[in-house]
Amino acid sequence: MASVAKHEYEREDLILVRREERAEGGFVAYVTVNNVAKKNALPVEGRARLAKVMAELATEPELRCVVLTGAGNEAFIGGANIGQMSEFPDHIVAEMGSKTTHHACDSIRRVPVPVIARIEGYCLGAGMEIATSCDMRVASTSARFGMPEVKYGVPSGMEACLIPRLTGWGKAMELVFTGEMISAEEAYHFHYVEKLVAPEELDAATERWVKAICEAGPRAIRIQKELCRDWEQMSVSDAVQAGVRAVGRAHTTDEPKRLMTAWRERQQRRREARNGGDGA
Repeated sequence: MASVAKHEYEREDLILVRREERAEGGFVAYVTVNNVAKKNALPVEGRARLAKVMAELATEPELRCVVLTGAGNEAFIGGANIGQMSEFPDHIVAEMGSKTTHHACDSIRRVPVPVIARIEGYCLGAGMEIATSCDMRVASTSARFGMPEVKYGVPSGMEACLIPRLTGWGKAMELVFTGEMISAEEAYHFHYVEKLVAPEELDAATERWVKAICEAGPRAIRIQKELCRDWEQMSVSDAVQAGVRAVGRAHTTDEPKRLMTAWRERQQRRREARNGGDGA
């Protein structure tokens, strides 16, 4: 068993990574869960691979943004591998599998730049936990969401605890107690996804977010990501003070001055164009 597990953990084809250099500087990483035959379900080795990929990307100073998606158009991530879970020999192995889900989710949250979940098709169980761990979610109207674990005799754990922060407690309780799926429209209505578009518009909608992030100050984005994570654990008064310090940190480089000056120059050119180029 040990040698098989080691071999499975090295299956890099379960998680594909594409780097795209950007005109704005740096690069965007497109991370794709690649298990189309099983609706992109992620076995233990796939979740371990995802955690490793995200941890490696987190060390890249030129990284501007990450887009996480599923291969094909039938699923974002259809959950964990039920066949594998049904063969766990004891509770210790089951807990280890759950820890692997947590490590994948936590590695996403630790990436120092925004991680966008691009969701098409099924987003279930561990897949919904992974999507919840991303910073922003854009979904196709074809998407379906659910936390079906109780139907298989286990509770929804790990990063399922983050769902109420997006949907509110009532909808989160409905999801984890009934195990029923909800539509993309319902997920949008309950603020689980921030943007909902037709399937043919999904790539363009994702790119609008990516472009906006890449056009922003790269250091400001990283400070903002860190600040957002701090907010989750702070009182309002502490969060305000953390924000004050964050603004101060941003001004320890010339990035604010450069971007503000560039904005003022663009505004001046627009005024001149409106006034026939006389500068008035």
